[in-house]
Amino acid sequence: MKRTLLAIVTAIMMLPVFTSCNYNSLVEKKQGVEQSWAEVQNQYQRRADLIPNLVSTVKGYAAHESSTLEKVTEARAAATSININAEDLNEETLAKFQEAQNNLTGALKSLLAVSEAYPDLKANENFRDLQVQLEGTENRIATARGRYTQVVADYNTSIKKFPTNIYAGWFGFEKQPQFQADQSAQSAPKVEF
Repeated sequence: MKRTLLAIVTAIMMLPVFTSCNYNSLVEKKQGVEQSWAEVQNQYQRRADLIPNLVSTVKGYAAHESSTLEKVTEARAAATSININAEDLNEETLAKFQEAQNNLTGALKSLLAVSEAYPDLKANENFRDLQVQLEGTENRIATARGRYTQVVADYNTSIKKFPTNIYAGWFGFEKQPQFQADQSAQSAPKVEF
């Protein structure tokens, strides 16, 4: 009887130790998610900052392509108007953010396609430099999104494991959203010669 009582008292006394260890681990992982999200936003902001220079350069060579330029400008405005704090990140807000970024990507593709019709623009040093910077930024975005995905997967796995799932529920640690592939990525591109 004394051994059972001693075991129960010991277990109760050890509960705060185990709880704090799991809690601290979850806090660190949640901070990692927030930091990774900030890096994703940072890289998207870098892209948004390059766009006005790119549009201005194209505008000088392709004045009658105003609808394409307007679409890029509008898509950039829409994409930069969505600023999500890591605390407000959920499936719905991430989907809105991703949709705005996908619209901007599509508009940029149209803008870069315009350059094919203007050899002088393609040869312009500023335009080429901006294209290289934009390409590098797109790579940085992919890397930041990849890191975010890894950190979120680790965090989401941690809050689902026993006994951490109990503590996660007690302290309000909730599942974080992941990026979803664009619907167009589900089908292979059509190549015609």
